[in-house]
Amino acid sequence: MIAGMSELPTGPSSRRAKRMVSELRQASRIFLLSPANVAGIRAGLVMDEKGDSEMARRVRQDGVPLGQLFSFMSGLYFRGKLAYARAFAAAPPDVAGAFVITASGGLVPADTLVTLDRLREISVGSIDPSDERYRTPLDRDAQVLSEAAGTNCEIVLLGSIATPKYVDPLLSVFGGRLVFPAEFVGRGDMSRGGLMLRCVESGEQLTYIPVLEATRRGRKPPKLEPLVRKASP
Repeated sequence: MIAGMSELPTGPSSRRAKRMVSELRQASRIFLLSPANVAGIRAGLVMDEKGDSEMARRVRQDGVPLGQLFSFMSGLYFRGKLAYARAFAAAPPDVAGAFVITASGGLVPADTLVTLDRLREISVGSIDPSDERYRTPLDRDAQVLSEAAGTNCEIVLLGSIATPKYVDPLLSVFGGRLVFPAEFVGRGDMSRGGLMLRCVESGEQLTYIPVLEATRRGRKPPKLEPLVRKASP
């Protein structure tokens, strides 16, 4: 755990230590992922109590990590978000690096095991800031996360900012700490997913800008170049 600023000694070495502490704190980064569509075809394969796929059996029994479950339901977009968050999260001690925004369960760590019953509980209602089933748990969890993460931790939204469904509730808690990849503007879901997987492969992050200052809609960027698969040795 990083030492508190007040606990560090004085002198030149202390100033260096304080600078290192400051840099480490500024590097803190937590990702908030928009959810998968639980009304889609692949979601139906999982949520059917008689479903015979491996994923359906697992979620009915011991549960499946929410991130893995939503990756199965959503495909490329959520898979890209989850891989990106796992690659580049730098959360403070004892805080998860990636949370999933849910319709009625607030912010759920992506590695949380979720059963079918729990999945249904957190998917009730609509993702609409005027729906109390969505807003109340989200406001609660965002406030808890804000206090745990501290004021120097970036909160990166991997989801749409074109509508108020995520932006309004999150801005009300995180304010200027809420950032968004500038490269997302103008891209569709599949393009965003592919872009993030390329970033994971290259080890280079996207450019984060404050949501307060972001252009919420923009021109469609050029298509991504096809991935060049590395030959197996």
